[in-house]
Amino acid sequence: MSTNDDHTTTSPALVAGAWALVGLPLAYGLWQTLVKASALFTG
Repeated sequence: MSTNDDHTTTSPALVAGAWALVGLPLAYGLWQTLVKASALFTG
């Protein structure tokens, strides 16, 4: 039985950058949806 001890680590800065790349447009789109929905229901 063989064990594979090759572990790779990912830079925390790379992870944060990837989340920002996806999360910021997602948050902006969600915000715009809420603004437009509130305008629809409040008149």
